[in-house]
Amino acid sequence: MRSRWSDADAAAFVARHGARWGEDLALRTYTSRLLGAEDQLVLHGGGNTSVKVAFVNRLGETVAAIHVKASGHDLATIEPEGLPGLDLAYLRKLRALETLDDEAMANELRTHLFDARSATPSLETLVHAFLPEKFVDHTHADAILALSNQAGGERLVRDALGDDVVVVGYVRPGFQLARAAAEAYEARPGSRGMVWMRHGLLTWGTTARASYQAMIDIVTRAEAYLARNARAQPAASTPTAIETARTRVRDVAPVLRGALAEPAGDPNRPHRRVVVLPLVTPEVLGFVDGERGRELALTPPLTSDHLIRTKAFPLWIDAPAYGDPGRLAEQVREAVRRYVAAYGAYVERHAGRLPDGLDRFDALPRVALLPGLGALCVGRDVRDAAITRDITAHTLGVKAQVAAMGAYEGLPEAELFDMEYHTFQHAKLQAREAPLAGEVGLVTGAAGAIGSGICQVLLENGCHVVATDLPGKPLDDLIAELRATFGAHVCGVPLDVTDAQSVADAFGTVAATWGGVDLVIVNAGLAHVASLAELEIEAFRRLERVNVEGALLVMAEAARHMRRQGTGGDIVLVSTKNVFAPGAKFGAYSATKAAAHQLARIASLELAEIDVRVNMVAPDAVFSHQARRSGLWAAVGPDRMRARGLDEAGLEEYYRSRNLLKARITAEHVGRAVLFFATRQTPTTGATIPVDGGLPDATPR
Repeated sequence: MRSRWSDADAAAFVARHGARWGEDLALRTYTSRLLGAEDQLVLHGGGNTSVKVAFVNRLGETVAAIHVKASGHDLATIEPEGLPGLDLAYLRKLRALETLDDEAMANELRTHLFDARSATPSLETLVHAFLPEKFVDHTHADAILALSNQAGGERLVRDALGDDVVVVGYVRPGFQLARAAAEAYEARPGSRGMVWMRHGLLTWGTTARASYQAMIDIVTRAEAYLARNARAQPAASTPTAIETARTRVRDVAPVLRGALAEPAGDPNRPHRRVVVLPLVTPEVLGFVDGERGRELALTPPLTSDHLIRTKAFPLWIDAPAYGDPGRLAEQVREAVRRYVAAYGAYVERHAGRLPDGLDRFDALPRVALLPGLGALCVGRDVRDAAITRDITAHTLGVKAQVAAMGAYEGLPEAELFDMEYHTFQHAKLQAREAPLAGEVGLVTGAAGAIGSGICQVLLENGCHVVATDLPGKPLDDLIAELRATFGAHVCGVPLDVTDAQSVADAFGTVAATWGGVDLVIVNAGLAHVASLAELEIEAFRRLERVNVEGALLVMAEAARHMRRQGTGGDIVLVSTKNVFAPGAKFGAYSATKAAAHQLARIASLELAEIDVRVNMVAPDAVFSHQARRSGLWAAVGPDRMRARGLDEAGLEEYYRSRNLLKARITAEHVGRAVLFFATRQTPTTGATIPVDGGLPDATPR
């Protein structure tokens, strides 16, 4: 493992933070980030660091202080605020206690912060406080876990790391671990680090650099020892090709996602959906296809810190019937049912250990492993699923390392339960808040004014949005713009709605990206201005292919996909006021949009049996969304301006003034109408919401 220390970068952190926080905390922040940047050391909020400093209180008294990483904060991006300060002298007095349960310990930590607004300090704060060293670092290094999660692991750790590293058998994190670590430290003066079996590594030093360098040095020793002692493992007899596995994900992920949709107890919104991310690499395929894949996979996690993300064990599906979709779907659903029953029994076995005030987790798996496919990783949103995926990749890699040396030996079940249902761990999980959290929506014609506005509204309400349009700069620019604000919740997929294969491929891409689709916005459309006498048949056919055939192809594929997923869904067609009140010289547009509108009404009849609701929104005169101009009005506007003797601003004013409310209709308004249907505010299907400020002639009837 390579040291990432840079004198220039360290000086930059001191320059940025030193005046407010002091040099020690500035350097503590810097080396914390160095640790967080190395995924072989920590993942997504794992690990913790500390520094002991002097603090001047409100009375002007100088007191001993410790700054410790706050629970759940990510070392890779931590700022000084993420290392709250506490009264060190008081915390050290707690060592005299015989016991201190987690709730009481949390109270002691919260009540001895220097700033009551600070986040709750790490579960391992007392470890850092009881050790006398100025800087202390803690990680869950892969190489350390590969040694300490083996039969005879203590001997291996000592052989690999030498006499300057203390070894402590597994102790449940919290007060008892803090006492055990302090006693082990005092029994071995002059040591540089400490391994906690089946947990991780602690290092320390008089400077931030010394503690960090000790971490790098000790992990490097472990890596070298593993490399020297690894034995070749038999390769999978028939390794699966990457492309074959990725194709299978498209078929399996929607079925699994449907099986993992938790009942919500709401007849209008009966499911809490999840995001499913694939993990398909040569290494993972080698693991699941290997002779010992199932045996190794169904062993406990590398460290209890991973439990809230992965649960104690993954779901394993034997011999998936990839050539038989019906049989494969039943295999997936039956495997989930068995997992749920087994998890329920596990909780019942340890129900007496469940802390007061903690609810049981759902009984659904977070990781599914399938020979011939790889891993499917589950989360409440894309961020959670990505954390699960990263942990799974490291877990399988370390277990493969162990298999190359000896026998894997994880924590006993009771210890796993205690850490899965630990108050500090539960506090790391964010509650669902956004109305469309966990949902995936696909928008056609997304690069236009209305499409981009719909994307924005859905994203603002927690939806994962697949923005589709013809390939090119408009779509690329939209994706870049949305990702700048909404990050990984945005996915861009080129799509030609007139091409059945392109439509099928787009849904397959989404299935292989996030597991499936719950909401489809049929928005792509073209306009054309010509009287019926002057309308060229090819111009009409061009609109018919996009506005009618495109809508049909998208709705049909959505229906097939949602039926396979099995959790219902919503389709919203962006219709138009012209369906009800057509305009002169707008026959091609009005007729083709009316046909699409009628197809959507028919879809509402056909798909209700699988709880797919199909509704329409009918806007009038949306000219732009932010800097994005409407393609429809680029085609229609010049004719309308000539007919009325108006410029562009005047035309917009004309359309505003003609509705009852004198309202300027925006893409956000259309997006909110879509949101009404997407969030199922009423038990409605086959209905149309006018978004036109009130046009009596266009009222649906």
